[in-house]
Amino acid sequence: MEINALKQAIRDGKFRVSDHADEEANADSLLLDDVLESVLTGEIIEEYPTDWPYPSCLVLGFTGGREPVHSVWAYNAANAWAVLVTVYRPDPRKWTDWRFRRKQ
Repeated sequence: MEINALKQAIRDGKFRVSDHADEEANADSLLLDDVLESVLTGEIIEEYPTDWPYPSCLVLGFTGGREPVHSVWAYNAANAWAVLVTVYRPDPRKWTDWRFRRKQ
């Protein structure tokens, strides 16, 4: 998956937010604008090409206040639509440099 395709879908308003992502954003006090900003300046750190019904990826980005945000996006290349599957503030005990999972 290309980050630029995901960014373009967001810029074009061709995305939707799953109920789960909405609940998780609220639980972590994340505003949708902050999540979208984090993707527009972010990078893909994990890819899940076999996810169904569409391939997905984990994006690391930062809010305007420089807070790290992880968001999982599914992307339908056929119609250039994206779905925010989940979003959360990464736990520093589980991540190194916010990019790599710590071995448990």
